[in-house]
Amino acid sequence: MDELRIAYYHPVRDFYISQDKTEIIHRLVDLGKYYFLSRPRRFGKSLLLSTIKALFEGRRELFDGLWVHDQWDWELKHPVIYLEHPQATYGDW
Repeated sequence: MDELRIAYYHPVRDFYISQDKTEIIHRLVDLGKYYFLSRPRRFGKSLLLSTIKALFEGRRELFDGLWVHDQWDWELKHPVIYLEHPQATYGDW
């Protein structure tokens, strides 16, 4: 599997080395309200959102050994609506 195409948290955690940025994500969730993720392609937007999704779904086992493991209230589960758009190009509109 091409490591640049991985967009979901659990395969990255299982098979690749990654930096623990869960403290930053925890602050993002606690302090913020709305965010517009304006980043170029291949800069980890999907990975960030799938990490937040896993947190909100209470998937504690994915975060063993990470900063957020002891900071997050795992008893609370939050509904997640995850919308993906198909690969479209300008000419498709």
